[in-house]
Amino acid sequence: MTKKKLNNTKPEVAFFEIEPWEQEYIKKGLKGFKLRFFENIIGKKDLKNLKNISVLSPFIYSKVDKNILESLPALKLVATRSTGFDHIDVAGADKKKVKVCNVPFYGENTVAEHAFALILSLSRNIHLSHERTMKGDFRLDGLQGFDLKDKTIGIIGGGHIGQHVARIARGFEMNILVSDPNRDPKLAKRFGFKYTSLENLLKKSQVITLHAPYNKHTHHLINCKNIKLIQPGTILVNTARGGLIDTTALVEALHDGRLAGLGTDVLEAEKYVFKEERELVSPKFTGKPKEDKEWLKTIVEQHVLINSSQVVVTPHNAFNSKEALQRILDTTIENITKWYTKKKLNNQVIIKK
Repeated sequence: MTKKKLNNTKPEVAFFEIEPWEQEYIKKGLKGFKLRFFENIIGKKDLKNLKNISVLSPFIYSKVDKNILESLPALKLVATRSTGFDHIDVAGADKKKVKVCNVPFYGENTVAEHAFALILSLSRNIHLSHERTMKGDFRLDGLQGFDLKDKTIGIIGGGHIGQHVARIARGFEMNILVSDPNRDPKLAKRFGFKYTSLENLLKKSQVITLHAPYNKHTHHLINCKNIKLIQPGTILVNTARGGLIDTTALVEALHDGRLAGLGTDVLEAEKYVFKEERELVSPKFTGKPKEDKEWLKTIVEQHVLINSSQVVVTPHNAFNSKEALQRILDTTIENITKWYTKKKLNNQVIIKK
């Protein structure tokens, strides 16, 4: 009797940016909950039908801002299926007493492997070789690459993903530098790397890869000024967040030869890739002319990067392995279940006041 009553009172949960196979997986893990699934990004048109949801589970492209939060009166938990939570107004959620939790650990090896896929594509010109042979051209002109052995790799961000990158780099017999505000000498000894400043890392590395979180302190961590410290011929890889690097700096560094190649799974203005062109040129783009001008500039520069033979772009796909996706769902199911049973949320995002 008690169990039946509990099942009947389980709250309503809405999932956005969800694929059919994920729906079946979640149904098995959240039995008794009233589940709503949407393949699209959350938008205004969805809100009128979500007045009763207690839990919202978005992915990275659904922006959970003040308007979304205020339109969901019954909302108690935002369980994002991502590590990053810059798409969520955490402060606004805190004011409404809405808890926010994420998936901090799911793709350490997955993202690190993708980063090295980009590194190898650039270091051995895999992308250009493939494109050429698809046209029946087997000439080797212009396809000479370079060995990773004995090169220095600079890892910006020494967290779980960065540490796995270091493990892989050791297998390639690379010298490893790490820039991170939090230093752990025991960790450095264990994985065979040296901590250094960001500036020194940019100067000394032939390969640079970013694995830092995106926030106001890391916005344009690499910019038009410090990118000039990079030695000519360096390759740069970003599988973290597009906003870590100023797009203008990338375009200029590729143009003047300071960067030999760029491998990126993220773009600074990637959210606009999903908008129709007519929306981008609309006079009501955001209502902020200065902001519009800057974003439009970034979007144009972004297209320059995408169409460059020096650049390998993947569509925010670094997390996308079968095993990693299942870990994301497992953690999200655990987060929602713990919230419902009033257990401590291991992955709750705590706002610093």
